[in-house]
Amino acid sequence: MKKIHIKSKIPVLYVREGKSFVAYSPALDLASCGPTMPEAKKNFEEALDIFFEECLSMGTLSAVLESCGWVRSRKNGWHSPVVVGQSSVNVPRAAMA
Repeated sequence: MKKIHIKSKIPVLYVREGKSFVAYSPALDLASCGPTMPEAKKNFEEALDIFFEECLSMGTLSAVLESCGWVRSRKNGWHSPVVVGQSSVNVPRAAMA
């Protein structure tokens, strides 16, 4: 199997949903969960490994990364999108019916 090296960090957001924690990365639109934050992180890292293995085995890695906004540089390989901010917005009252 072809190996590729990606030296990039991706942002991972952690959200509590009831008694579970969800780990989500917008850089790959990939998520996993667990009963604790450390378990959610561990499960996310396993999902990340599987994600890359599957993309490589199907020959779709470049297309998938490009569709997620990654940029390829000849010199430094792939670079993930960078989160530049986060905010909260009010939900319209009509949506709370």
